[in-house]
Amino acid sequence: MKKLLLIAACAAMSVGAFAQGLVNFDTTKGGLAGKILDTDGVTALSGASFLAQLYAGPDANSLAPVGTTMTFFTGAKAGFIDTSAGATVAIPTVAVGGTASYEVRAWAASGGTTYAAAVGAGAHAGIAAVFTVAGLGGPDAAGGPAHTPANLTGFKGFTLTAVPEPSTIALGVLGAAALLLRRRN
Repeated sequence: MKKLLLIAACAAMSVGAFAQGLVNFDTTKGGLAGKILDTDGVTALSGASFLAQLYAGPDANSLAPVGTTMTFFTGAKAGFIDTSAGATVAIPTVAVGGTASYEVRAWAASGGTTYAAAVGAGAHAGIAAVFTVAGLGGPDAAGGPAHTPANLTGFKGFTLTAVPEPSTIALGVLGAAALLLRRRN
């Protein structure tokens, strides 16, 4: 019986030691500063035509995608990420109460379901400046009440850029090479 209690106590401590910090992925908290715009710098991203993903980690050099890919609100809230399905995101590499670095990436859904795929396809895409948030929420290690998930304070909106397709770049390089060769002759 003592052995069983010891195993249960060790298991409970290990779960508390690896508790994940929680953050509230609600970009509307920053007001108009949290809007994400298309390449013209005016049109707010809207609906399922655009996707966004939160990247997080203990520091700016170890960011990884967390949570699910999300779409954008439409109408008056266009430009803000639609978190109505759930704004709380776990950061597995940062403990409750810790500080995490964040980056928000957004892209045209026509380019694919991931940021990397969208950039590879030449879709409109963009990345927010990295920012940090301290005091992540989550379960209390001592068994007390849970800490409220931290808000993404410090998030500033951004504008997507048009990424040229690799074939366009290749054609440009080929054209420049042809001009150089022609000049030499």
